Amino acid sequence: MSETLKFSSANIKVWLERETGSIFNPVHARAQKLVEEMDKSINSLAEASKMLLDNSAKEIERRNMKIYGRARALNKLAKLWTERTRQLRVPDKVTYENFSVLVQDTQKAFTVTELDIRNYFPRISPFFILDRRKFQAVFERAKLLWKEMDGFQTKEYVKTKTLEETFQLIEKLTALERELKELDVRKTKVGSDKVALERDIAEVHRKISELKTKGGVGQLSQTGSEIESLTVETKHNMQHLQKPFIKLQALATHGSGSGLTPEEFTKIGQYLENPFEALSTEEIGYPLLKQILEKLRRSIVEDKLKLKPEKARKAEQAINNIVSNDSLATLHKQSREARARKVQLSTSEEVAVTQKDLAKLCEHVDNLTRKKGVLETEEFTINRNCLETAEKMRSVKSEIEKNVFSFMTKKITVA
Repeated sequence: MSETLKFSSANIKVWLERETGSIFNPVHARAQKLVEEMDKSINSLAEASKMLLDNSAKEIERRNMKIYGRARALNKLAKLWTERTRQLRVPDKVTYENFSVLVQDTQKAFTVTELDIRNYFPRISPFFILDRRKFQAVFERAKLLWKEMDGFQTKEYVKTKTLEETFQLIEKLTALERELKELDVRKTKVGSDKVALERDIAEVHRKISELKTKGGVGQLSQTGSEIESLTVETKHNMQHLQKPFIKLQALATHGSGSGLTPEEFTKIGQYLENPFEALSTEEIGYPLLKQILEKLRRSIVEDKLKLKPEKARKAEQAINNIVSNDSLATLHKQSREARARKVQLSTSEEVAVTQKDLAKLCEHVDNLTRKKGVLETEEFTINRNCLETAEKMRSVKSEIEKNVFSFMTKKITVA
């Protein structure tokens, strides 16, 4: 079993040139020389076409009717040939591919030109005979050179086609490695920028937390938590009055003798939607609530609300606890104090200044977060491009290894 040779992308080209130089270099040099000769030949054709164009134009200007028609025909042909030669692209650096394209394009151009000569030159005779002979001489030399190129391509150059493609693959691999290094540099920079942003975001969050927990804002936050707790407790104490309140409101809406004043009707809505706000805005002894409850008790007794017995019993018990036993006294006092404290703190200059600082910090952290999002998107794109580039490199390395084996029967691995 033959040994597998291992190469890096940096030294595979040197090894391949050394191993195949005696075959490839002469063929490639010959191809380059033929292309240069064809370039000169095409330029000569262009000059010969221009000579025909200029001379025929002079005869057209003389208006000699004996020659005029033939001069116009030759002038038209010369324009066609000039344009045709201009369209032939001769490569500076020859490869099998562009050599093959030049051979094909030249064949097409010469075939059409030869038909033009065969069809039109006899009609132009006997005029412009010297000019036509000059052009034909240049054209015949160009045709001979094309035949030489065509034979060289099919017999010799084709043998090194795969080898040349392999050198091109090595150049492509080098470019891909350079691209991957550049992506790695960008990836490292984006990563460090993201870490710096995350550090800045964490620091701003720390400042926000510090401002929220100290001074008046801290007290306001604590008061807010206390109000949330009092809200839950108020809802719990009045849970059995929810359904009766809704039914009493409905009774008042339909004008069926609930006895509620507009103020009481509005207050019931407040107790249903925001029980803390409703209780905390009551006067000492919560007289408005007691008035409502007395009317509620009367409606229950008179069965105007059509409550189920169990719900009616629980509602009457809750009414009795609140009206007769003042079960909400402590909760009412705490709610009034918490609400007053919230109003006082909310309107203080210290809290206003701190809240303005908090707003600025929140805006700053939003900006930093957006920048981080942009970096994360860029990081995702770079990672995807890295994977795609690495996959392209694996594919190119595999092609190089297969090509080398096909024309040298040597197993190699490109690292």
